Amino acid sequence: MTDKKTGITYADAGVDIDAGNALVERIKPAAKRTVRPGVMSGLGGFGGLFDLKAAGYDDPILVAATDGVGTKLRIAIDTGHVDGVGVDLVAMCVNDLICQGAEPLFFLDYFATGKLELDQAARIIEGIARGCEGSGCALIGGETAEMPGMYASGDFDLAGFAVGAMERGQDLPRDIAEGDVLLGLASDGVHSNGYSLVRRIVEMSGLGWGDDCPWGEGSLGAALLTPTRLYVRSVLGAMKQGGVKGMAHITGGGVTENLPRVLPEGLAATVDLGSWDLPPVFRWLAETGGMAEGELLKTFNSGLGMIVVADPARASEVKAALEAAGETVSEIGTVTRGDGTVSYTGALL
Repeated sequence: MTDKKTGITYADAGVDIDAGNALVERIKPAAKRTVRPGVMSGLGGFGGLFDLKAAGYDDPILVAATDGVGTKLRIAIDTGHVDGVGVDLVAMCVNDLICQGAEPLFFLDYFATGKLELDQAARIIEGIARGCEGSGCALIGGETAEMPGMYASGDFDLAGFAVGAMERGQDLPRDIAEGDVLLGLASDGVHSNGYSLVRRIVEMSGLGWGDDCPWGEGSLGAALLTPTRLYVRSVLGAMKQGGVKGMAHITGGGVTENLPRVLPEGLAATVDLGSWDLPPVFRWLAETGGMAEGELLKTFNSGLGMIVVADPARASEVKAALEAAGETVSEIGTVTRGDGTVSYTGALL
């Protein structure tokens, strides 16, 4: 090798390998904070290693989930408030894993952008690490892709991949029956679904992201970027004491579409819309957009981020365990005979 100029470089084409290496070094402390029993390797290899025996499993079944953050990213990009979307990314995956009865073990992320901006990328991935810490899983790898010409300036996209495990025979849902109790766990806002509609309603309102939030403190953009709630630790604790038969993560499709996913053939659900308080963000969205109640219930979580199906004989114990772990829990209905749909009583709006 010599100092003689050899012509065009990868950096000339818009890809800065040195920036990518600098990012890895910057996020290593954040990833290190997520280490848990079973982790065998750090960042920088061609793959992440995980030892299931060291994690305490004898006869494990692996469960995998993948998701993104959706068009909520548009608000984060436009406002520059990118610190929480990494938590969203983790939550959307690990909240799905626990619905299968699995404990999240490790997480990998994919971050793609047109030009790597070190500070922006580090803030995003440090948010991912916070989400992993909050759910007890390790950030053991990922991919940063700098792709000039694929994204507009400042734009980026995220994808997440989580793997969990459970002992054989512990999978959920199981043994759900008529009369089982439905417990709704409060959400922390809109979470990470329905943001194409959210952005359309904000446009209709004439407000900007920096304007005062109509239903609370701070700016409208900041309020809508509240991260998705992580239910992992509270739900796993309730599962260990017994009485939990199934769970539904209330994401795109709302209660109407997600609760039936855990119901066996021949069963349905009845939900009392007056059994929990509708958070003001949803009331504002419904009133500003002129949304019908049915549309609200099949688009947004409407204040319930997770629904737990509990044995009626143990429901009070399950509720108490969840509340002791910091959840706000409402008894919202029961499992009934039926065709796999959700029927509603009372009124939400």
